[in-house]
Amino acid sequence: MNTILYGDGVSGMSPCVATIGFFDGIHRGHQHLIGEVTERAKAMGLTSTVVTFDRHPRQVVKTDFMPQLLSTTEEKLVLLEKAGIDNCIVLPFDKEMASMSAHDFMRYILSEKLGVKVLITGYDHRFGHNRSEGFDDYVRYGEQMGMEVILGKPYIYEGVNVSSSVVRALISEGEVDLAANCLGYRYTLLGHVESGHHIGTGLGFPTANIHPDSAYKMIPANGVYAVMVRIAGEQADRKAMLNIGQRPTFEGKDRTIEANIFDFNGNIYGKQISITFFKKIRDERKFKSAAELKHQLQNDENEIRKHILL
Repeated sequence: MNTILYGDGVSGMSPCVATIGFFDGIHRGHQHLIGEVTERAKAMGLTSTVVTFDRHPRQVVKTDFMPQLLSTTEEKLVLLEKAGIDNCIVLPFDKEMASMSAHDFMRYILSEKLGVKVLITGYDHRFGHNRSEGFDDYVRYGEQMGMEVILGKPYIYEGVNVSSSVVRALISEGEVDLAANCLGYRYTLLGHVESGHHIGTGLGFPTANIHPDSAYKMIPANGVYAVMVRIAGEQADRKAMLNIGQRPTFEGKDRTIEANIFDFNGNIYGKQISITFFKKIRDERKFKSAAELKHQLQNDENEIRKHILL
């Protein structure tokens, strides 16, 4: 896949079949749409292109907006390459672009700069200033500039139109296993290991305290999860249980992400670690004593080892 940053200058692009959107998470709905693009491009002898943005548009339109992303830009590019697209154009979304009408965006960027001959839009996607124009407008504008505009089909999983908002809702409830069905892969969070409160060590369950690498990446609901982790420099994943929350048994206030890595006692402070979520096994709750919490943690570990991460 060729990744092209629009700000570096774009010229001489081959005629292409394209789609446009923020594509957060590259879930199965996105994958389905991209499949339509690649199939039509192959049939027409054209290249396939995804046009996306370097930041969430609402960060520019509403400056205090804090997105809850399913994927960082880097993760999104990796997923797009796996989807089999020829080109990915990353547009710098700024105030100037936010003020463009759909007509001007289609004419000056999609048609004249990027050579789009066929545009396949998501079934519910709108673009242009204030998103005031809709699919019928895109079709009419396309006819004026020699661009065919096609409405993509939704991807339906168990009666639900898969979308980024659906996936976010599942993750916000801790339903990471159901989110994986919509994503087509398991949700992953990257972070670095930093010094924590060392409470787990005193209980016999030492934990790696993880600070997320991206302030915008969505963190699942509080609770205890079965996860696999990979430590930077290693080739294999390790089984672990992860707690997200405030440690209510010890009157904690700050929200932490702590992984107890099974059968491991190495020093990994400062290292990057990736967390792949399999299943939430229970909510975080306050226990009467440290001994009661330790007993529950032993039960949690047994459940994860015997029934989830086999």
